[in-house]
Amino acid sequence: MKAVLDHVGIAVDDLEASLAFFRDGLGIHVDRPEDIPSQRVRAQFLSTGPSSLELLQATSPDSPIAKFLEKRGPGLHHITLRVDDIAAAMQHLRQRNVRLIDEEPRDGAEGARVAFVHPSSAHGVLVELKQVARQQPQREEPKTIRLGDIELVTVSDGFFHLDGGAMFGVIPKTLWERKAPPDDRNRIRMAMRCLLVRGARTMLIDAGSGDKMTAKQADIYGFEREFNLTHALSAAGVSPDAIDIVLATHLHFDHAGGFTERRADGVARPRFSRAQYVVRRGEWDDATHPDERTRGSYFLENYTPLADHSVLQLVDEDATIMPGVRVCRTGGHTMHHQMVMIESAGKTAVFVADLLPTAAHLPDVWVMGYDLFPLDTLNFKRTFLREAVERDYLILFEHDPDIAAGYIRERDGKRYIEKVA
Repeated sequence: MKAVLDHVGIAVDDLEASLAFFRDGLGIHVDRPEDIPSQRVRAQFLSTGPSSLELLQATSPDSPIAKFLEKRGPGLHHITLRVDDIAAAMQHLRQRNVRLIDEEPRDGAEGARVAFVHPSSAHGVLVELKQVARQQPQREEPKTIRLGDIELVTVSDGFFHLDGGAMFGVIPKTLWERKAPPDDRNRIRMAMRCLLVRGARTMLIDAGSGDKMTAKQADIYGFEREFNLTHALSAAGVSPDAIDIVLATHLHFDHAGGFTERRADGVARPRFSRAQYVVRRGEWDDATHPDERTRGSYFLENYTPLADHSVLQLVDEDATIMPGVRVCRTGGHTMHHQMVMIESAGKTAVFVADLLPTAAHLPDVWVMGYDLFPLDTLNFKRTFLREAVERDYLILFEHDPDIAAGYIRERDGKRYIEKVA
């Protein structure tokens, strides 16, 4: 049996008064409170990284927390250890004559199954065992946004996980883990969110990872693709044959993997049969000649079949790809990384790709370790973010797991996202 610290439970008389210290005084991120009927208690989790604090306020005078407060007053109530299989953990402890308060697991906060070990067997400490709820695959339905005469539809290819340290570069973990909590392998969860643009023609911007990854790669990156681009396009009422243009921001595997698909004969071919694929020439040259640094992100089978089937269109400069849609080179992440500007009826939306991968990357200096030219990212980002605030651009996020689109606002010198989708 292996157990890791999940959280520390603290009994409080007044939840709001306690939050004044932990949230307002220490700046700890606060999740939504949750009532737990089986314990007659209200739980408030505070995210402090891999482990949390749990503030507990009684909701009934006969609650165990109410009795604890009456006897001892506010303070440390218990520690919670997370286990993979709570039934097996309890049996393991019984065999070692450990006294349990609960004979069977019961419902706890966040849908978990919990059981308590008696303090007499844990040197005076009340220990809770916790088996986290088995998460159902998350399904991100398409979201439609109207921009003048153009319709924007976010379509998901699922989620994957990347190392949090690499995602935030030189920013210390103590800062970024508050905004993007990592898993036990230090990975943060990220969306693979593409954009369908319906205007003069039907365009798809990026196409996620696709399904050509090996089992080893799937484990490394923690792919969650039970609901993927195929399902999302169907839910949006768009068949693959209806797409006229596929536009690449760049050719990394999580953006261009879905450009091709492997058929029954094992050969990769273009996935969207009628589409022309538009790629920046410099990005194409770099992606087809990867070096030691870039080889882990560029996989030839994702895009070389486009040239073999004569559906590849290379552009050299910033250009209008279809009415209302133009590309703008940002550099930084790769030398020729580009974002997509979408304009209609005096309004502008920007698909920022890896210039601003998540809402957590709003500060100028929060730049990815994955960026090949981080100072170029910083310089472009500094100018663009000022412009985005002043001109009220709608920002479309490719990788944020929770925010598909929003406006960048500023208050007291700090930026935040006003979410719209």
